[in-house]
Amino acid sequence: MKLHRNLVFAVIDALNLIFNEGEYADKVVQKVLKFDKRWGARDRGFIAETTYEMVRYKRLYAEIADVKAPFSRPDLFRMWAVWAVLSGIKLPDWKQIEPTPERRIKGRFDELTKIRKYREAIPDWIDELCEKALGEKLWTAELAKLNEPAEVILRTNTLKTTKEKLRKALLDEGIVTEPIKGYPLALRLPERANVFVTQSFKNGFFEVQDASSQLVAELLDVQPGHRVVDTCAGAGGKSLHLAALMENKGQLIAMDIYGSKLKELKRRARRNGAHNIEPREITSTKVFKKLYDSADRVLIDAPCTGLGVIRRNPDTKWKLQPEFLDKITNTQQEILKSYSKIVKPGGKMVYATCSILPQENSNQVNTFLGSEEGSKFSLTKEKKIYASKSGFDGFYMALLQKEV
Repeated sequence: MKLHRNLVFAVIDALNLIFNEGEYADKVVQKVLKFDKRWGARDRGFIAETTYEMVRYKRLYAEIADVKAPFSRPDLFRMWAVWAVLSGIKLPDWKQIEPTPERRIKGRFDELTKIRKYREAIPDWIDELCEKALGEKLWTAELAKLNEPAEVILRTNTLKTTKEKLRKALLDEGIVTEPIKGYPLALRLPERANVFVTQSFKNGFFEVQDASSQLVAELLDVQPGHRVVDTCAGAGGKSLHLAALMENKGQLIAMDIYGSKLKELKRRARRNGAHNIEPREITSTKVFKKLYDSADRVLIDAPCTGLGVIRRNPDTKWKLQPEFLDKITNTQQEILKSYSKIVKPGGKMVYATCSILPQENSNQVNTFLGSEEGSKFSLTKEKKIYASKSGFDGFYMALLQKEV
């Protein structure tokens, strides 16, 4: 592979912003890819994939390169040289690349990869926490899977098309997809492609949504004509799925504390042809208190550590801090107690996270059921989804029913 200096420099610029400036990897990659309009698909692919790979394995590469944060520019080039050697790429004769002992790099790699926290590049505290929570066998398998790049999965928008018609439309645009057994609306891309430039996307025929995430709206058992409240809607991935399952009939209130995310939801809803979504920004407790005892279905897609989706957001593991877990578990319990009051007698509620930690999942549900607010609810069904077993994102979801 012939290396172009400007592409490698773009990767170094991206890593500096992510590692030293604390910026989010996905936003940084988007920004860096705009540096040069002449870059083609292969150039952009090299920058994005190399950046994500180095974010994913930051701890391992830094250890082999013998550098520590904050990383200087020469440090980042040393880490990049480690990545290149381990990827079988011949190092260029550039002044930025110091003479690199390739045998030493491979020797250190062999030595360090015998230890899980280096092999999978994970902070000590997360490694210890998850091993204690999940057991060594499950955590070791899960962590290995969470370090694999995520596949592109689509969810068919049934308000506009069927899965079979979508497959054909995408094939006509040169994109091959495959159905996934057990996921009625999902299509997988065997080879990565930019699906956002397709006419099918512009027509609102699909959304990009992981297969595990698609199970959440299905579990809520919504029906056309229901009043449904999505309490932590964000930019609306699950709201759009709920609207399709409701066939645009009934009322779907999508709430969030961030108005900017709800604006994005409105834009996506127009493209999807989802007309029954009513976004409401939570500016005070009045917004949700007026809904108490009124909804047939309530979705609480709670904020969480995101440990089930680090293959999509590998920088999460470097940004998370131990104190955040205490803070977020308190927030989750408050949300459960407050928003559960929206469910009317006989109604149903789903509590979901994209985490694999029991502290954020089954423990939270059990604590809620033992509280005054949860005394009228019973657990109907729960799903613990692990990437190592399903092949898709790690998720948790619990269906609860309120007594009549």
